[in-house]
Formats: sequence, C-alpha cells, structure tokens
Amino acid sequence: MANTTNSITPYLHYADLEAAMDWLAKAFGMRELMRQSGPDKKPRHAELALGETGVVMVGWPGPGYRTPKQLGQVTHNVYARVDDVDALFERATEAGATVLERPADQPYGERRCGLEDPEGHRWYFAQPLA
Repeated sequence: MANTTNSITPYLHYADLEAAMDWLAKAFGMRELMRQSGPDKKPRHAELALGETGVVMVGWPGPGYRTPKQLGQVTHNVYARVDDVDALFERATEAGATVLERPADQPYGERRCGLEDPEGHRWYFAQPLA
C-alpha cells in the first residue's frame, strides 16, 4: 500500500491562468510543479509550490466558475505559513498586491499580513513569533 499523507490543497480559479501563475511566482515565490494545457495550448490546470510542503492548485474557471474579481465579492481566504512574513510582504507589494493588512504581531502568537492578488483572491501569510 502506498504511503499517504493527510493534507488539504486549495484550488483557485483564475480567468487569466498564465498571468496568474507568473504573478504568484513573482509576488509570493511560488514555483510550478506541473501544468496541463488545453487544445489551444493555454494552461488549464497547474500545481504551484510554496516552500517545501505547501501546494496550491490553480485552474482556468471555464463557464462553470467565477473568480472573486468576476463576481465582485470576496469568496474565501487562503492562510499560509511562511518563514519570513515581512520579506514576503515586501516582495508581494512590489509585485502589485493589494494590501489588506500590513505585517503585525497577533495575540495568538503569529506575525501576519493580508494581501489580495490581481483576481481578488485573498491571501493571509503568517509566521510564528517564537
């Protein structure tokens, strides 16, 4: 039997998937693990890594889904832990992320910031204070 690991992987839709993948790499330091393209050679699905263990799946929404920007409302938050929240914040704001929260220490023992990507997905990044 194969070794399995319990995990949760968010799946986010982007109307311009290729641009989103480039932006996520530039802003958040994500790296592409795999990509599947459609008959038109445009990406339709991809997996991106954040650090050594974090993975997010991204896809083109097609006719059945809408991005937060297309809907005009917040649909979710993604919460990720990173090694250096301040460095990530600087990198992301330089790439054009919308600031929701500047990095600040939280009473539950983490330093956190909030950012929004160009298609309206809300990301919160945190690191332990200790």
